[in-house]
Amino acid sequence: MDGTLAWPLESAARSHGARTAVVEGERRVTYHELHHRVRRVGAGLAEAGIAPGAVVAVLLANSLEHLESWLAVPAYGRVLTTLNTRLAVPELAIMLEDSGAEILIVDSVNLEAGRRLRELVPLLKRLLFTGDGPCPDDCLSYESLMVARGVAPPDLDPDSLAVIMYTGGTTGRPKGVMLSHSNLLSNCKHTWHQDGIQREDVVLHSPPFFHMAGAQMIHAVTWVGGTHVLLPRFTPSGYTHAIVEHQATVALLVPTMVHMLLDYLDGCPADLDSLRLLHYGASPMSTKQLHRAAKTLGCDFVQGYGMTEASPGVTFLSSQDHRRALNGEAPERLNSVGYALPGVQLDIRDGNGRSVADGTVGEVWVRGPNIMLGYLNCAEENGQALVDDWYRTGDGGYCDADGYLFLVDRIKDMIITGGENVYSIEVERVLDKHPQVAEVAVIGVPDVRWGERVHAVVVTEAGAGVTEADLIEHCRERIAHYKAPRSVELRTEPLPKSDVGKILKQELRGESERTEQPPAPTLH
Repeated sequence: MDGTLAWPLESAARSHGARTAVVEGERRVTYHELHHRVRRVGAGLAEAGIAPGAVVAVLLANSLEHLESWLAVPAYGRVLTTLNTRLAVPELAIMLEDSGAEILIVDSVNLEAGRRLRELVPLLKRLLFTGDGPCPDDCLSYESLMVARGVAPPDLDPDSLAVIMYTGGTTGRPKGVMLSHSNLLSNCKHTWHQDGIQREDVVLHSPPFFHMAGAQMIHAVTWVGGTHVLLPRFTPSGYTHAIVEHQATVALLVPTMVHMLLDYLDGCPADLDSLRLLHYGASPMSTKQLHRAAKTLGCDFVQGYGMTEASPGVTFLSSQDHRRALNGEAPERLNSVGYALPGVQLDIRDGNGRSVADGTVGEVWVRGPNIMLGYLNCAEENGQALVDDWYRTGDGGYCDADGYLFLVDRIKDMIITGGENVYSIEVERVLDKHPQVAEVAVIGVPDVRWGERVHAVVVTEAGAGVTEADLIEHCRERIAHYKAPRSVELRTEPLPKSDVGKILKQELRGESERTEQPPAPTLH
């Protein structure tokens, strides 16, 4: 798909100008108004001395200004990098130094972090302030960009760098994923295909725009003239209220948020009939939770598998697949992440890079117009990750005869116990079926006898009386004994998670290594 990231808004302003583009609190902005603002931001960046190709960094909650940054910065030939507001200042400084950002956009909440970053990062010269109240003397006002007369966006190479998204950072040095205009526009096509987004849709944004899980909808919804409803943060009550108030039709949530929403609705039912689709992703959702969500919400579901390096879509499990599986037809499909999106190719390969047969576990390789340009300043990593136009995901999985992809583990996280390979997701699915298990993570921990042993960390339902021996026996009745946990830790508090709801297994491994585990109970 040719074009640049200027195209979605230029098209929407012409065809849907009078429609509401963005709702944020009391603010309402039409597409005509949004187009006018973005054109002035584009001109203002030039007047502020931000040269084409320069990096503009953003440290903001979801807001009109954050959305405008996604629309304006790349469209006018600059490079956008959006930073995780939950990271510590030293972590953010590494990203700013790596990207070479010259200017940082901050709001009131992140102003002090911005000031510290300006002191730590020599290339970072200015802060652009979007917050409420008067602009501090040491900052440039975001609204001052609006003084400039708007100009049309320039013609750009669709394959030129548009966005740098940082991934990693919790383990090892973060890597800057370089995405082109063409990469991100390919994702628009994927989003339309999997979610059926139309101009009548009201899309509720809660996942943060500094993750592709949240940002993936921005240009897709804009291009068709849909309405963006922005929430600065997720709370179950606030999310429920926003669905009702704005008659939202599409919800974007990670499974942790879905769980919190369902718990809230159990005690505070609400009329959510406007909701036609829940798009979940970033981590798996158990079959048990899906049935509960279907009963409570009554809408369609889609999920996707992807990664920042793929802009982010690779596969999707359609609403039709969900409906059939929830009604008992091919229920095992709910354990898959669906099949490849149009234009995306995936292959399962062994350690020598050779394709394997259906049903055989290997590494997931992906290629298509959505695959990144590479990692910034990471020549060695690029050579390992990008091979003959294919991206090596590092995820282990297999495809069935119909092309549905089933993930089993990160290749590096596979547990080898007594010479046997164990994939954590298989054990997690078995444990999740136990009625007293609320949440589970399976990891490998060092073991003198077995090399590694299968260890489960289980959060139980309130009031549950289940024991370690009960859960081990539950697994041994359903999978091979060598796959069953040899030790189980029972908890009542939620497992540690990343910003997008992924369980932080590295953190759990560190806890387990610091705590000597007792021997597993003897079972007969």
